[in-house]
Amino acid sequence: MKLGHSIRRWYVRMLVRSGKAIDIKLSGRYPADVLSNVKGNHFVFDGVDCGSMEAFLQSLKKEDVEQQRQIAALKGRDARKAATTSWRATQTLYWKGHPMKRQSEEFIQLVSEAYEALYSQSARFRMGLHASKGKRLFHTHGKSDPTKTILTEREFCDILTKLRERHADDVLFGMGSRH
Repeated sequence: MKLGHSIRRWYVRMLVRSGKAIDIKLSGRYPADVLSNVKGNHFVFDGVDCGSMEAFLQSLKKEDVEQQRQIAALKGRDARKAATTSWRATQTLYWKGHPMKRQSEEFIQLVSEAYEALYSQSARFRMGLHASKGKRLFHTHGKSDPTKTILTEREFCDILTKLRERHADDVLFGMGSRH
């Protein structure tokens, strides 16, 4: 298993070096850094201030609405420090007190809508996403087991790829968002 993971990372590195892919990480070169959930890309989602996408995602682990707001307002690394793993036992996450199962369509829809809000409100994120056009997206630091992570590498990259495709014409017509 570890050997397979090492080979995959090497393969992704080769794709990145050849200009065919982006491995999203905060320490990466633009636009990999800007697309990282940890990057301090501020946005407001459903009336809640979010200091980064990481903060929004970590806030979903808290049932208490006030604690959720506090975590959502943090920057990425601070939000990661506030993370908890207690949600794993029930696989239940929350938004504004409403419970949802981690592997539900409702959860993926909520997260997709949050990325849409980030796209429409953060010029830096929007430009970074458009700069990734024509390249495969990876997040080799991400996990693949949805029972152990708030968002798997595949879910993360699929959401960003769909968002990029949905807004492909924005750059052509000088629009930041269709909304």
